[in-house]
Amino acid sequence: MNPELKELYQEVILDHNKSPRNFRVMEDADRKIEGFNPLCGDHYVVYLKVRDGVVQDLSFTGSGCAISKASASVMSSIVKGKSVQEAELLFEKFHQLVMGDLNGEANAESLGKLIAFAGVSEFPARVKCASLAWHTLHTALTSNEEQVSTE
Repeated sequence: MNPELKELYQEVILDHNKSPRNFRVMEDADRKIEGFNPLCGDHYVVYLKVRDGVVQDLSFTGSGCAISKASASVMSSIVKGKSVQEAELLFEKFHQLVMGDLNGEANAESLGKLIAFAGVSEFPARVKCASLAWHTLHTALTSNEEQVSTE
C-alpha cells in the first residue's frame, strides 16, 4: 500500500470512529438486524428504511473496534439514497476489497471513501471486523433473518 493510501486509511478510520455518522436508533425502521462477531465481541444493530427499492435511511448502534465502527459509519453514509441493487453492488465491492480480491488503487474512483479499507486485506484478523456491518446490511436487504454472525 502506498503511503498516501495508508494516510487516508488512518484519517478515515480515526474520523469515523471518533464521530460515527448515523449512529442512532431508528424508531420507524423497516428492518432491524443484529450483527455479531464472536471472535472479538463487535456487536452492532443496523436499522434500515427502504421505500420503492431505495434505501431512504440507514443507521446503526452498538460497539466494537475502531475498524468495525468506522466501516459501519462509512457504510451508512455511502448507502443512504442508493437503490437496493446499488447497495448490494457496494457490498460486493467492499467484500472483494477487504479480502484483497479487488485492487483498491485501480478502482479508487468508483470506491470513494471505501478505498480507506483497502489496507484491511493486509490484516486477515480484521477482515471480519471491517465487514461485519456490511454483512448485516446484506442480510437485512436479502433475507428475513434477524441476526447475523461472522462465524
